[in-house]
Amino acid sequence: MVAQNRRARRDYDIVDTIEAGLVLNGTEVKSLRAGRATLAEAYATVRDGEAYLVNLHIPEYAGGTWTNHPPRRTRKLLLHRDEIADLQRATEQKGMALVPLSLYFHNGYAKVELGVGRGRREYDKRQAIAERDARREADRARRRRG
Repeated sequence: MVAQNRRARRDYDIVDTIEAGLVLNGTEVKSLRAGRATLAEAYATVRDGEAYLVNLHIPEYAGGTWTNHPPRRTRKLLLHRDEIADLQRATEQKGMALVPLSLYFHNGYAKVELGVGRGRREYDKRQAIAERDARREADRARRRRG
């Protein structure tokens, strides 16, 4: 695991998840292997039949030279054509967004887990926190009894 978007699951109701590959430069891969990336402001979009990850911050590689990459460039996502079509249909619905949940390496390849989510309102967040706390208290009581 290189980076995780912790706020995504709090700010969105994740309906579906999908794994996508990333098109990266050499210095980006080296920087990711060093564990340096930020998903906080990133989002995914579909344009012209292709999926892109926008605003993902991968800092410049410390050992890089003039070949270093721009930290916040738009990166292409590697998905099948039917997966891209599904994502486009999902995001065309009102209130739906493509949110990167985590960035990791799988068999040597950089992958990003995308979530199709509906934005939560403030009262929805409070309700989710209250449900989680109630579930936690019930589990504690069950453990004390058993």
